Amino acid sequence: MSGLAALLAGHSPADLYQWHSAAHVPDVQHAVEHAGWSFVYLDGWTIEDKQSFLKAAAAAFEFPDHFGENFDALSDCLADVDGGDTQGVVLLWDGWSPFARHDEQAFRVALSVLGGRANAERGCAFAALLRGEGPALDLPELPVKH
Repeated sequence: MSGLAALLAGHSPADLYQWHSAAHVPDVQHAVEHAGWSFVYLDGWTIEDKQSFLKAAAAAFEFPDHFGENFDALSDCLADVDGGDTQGVVLLWDGWSPFARHDEQAFRVALSVLGGRANAERGCAFAALLRGEGPALDLPELPVKH
């Protein structure tokens, strides 16, 4: 069983993971949604700073227009992400490394906010998959093959 399948089946906890899969985004989306989860995609290849990350995250999650574009507002809005009538939410973040390299401090805060949502006691399950290569991260690896 792949790491993604284990996550979607509840055999691995919803959390932040590094993931090195080469699967196409529509295939990942199909697998996630077929398993009864909501899918959110964040294309991070042009994100190099806090403001561009917050704008991209707001667009990916379809936050309301009054989103404050700061990390506190991101945390508040993520707390309201409920996945509807699904098992939970999977965020696939491709291209996280430009942000990690250009604004390491803001990137670390972003990870902290996402981790806070993944480990929240209330709300639906939430997992973020940081896909691709980049600087070393202290995150568990979601195996491509299990």
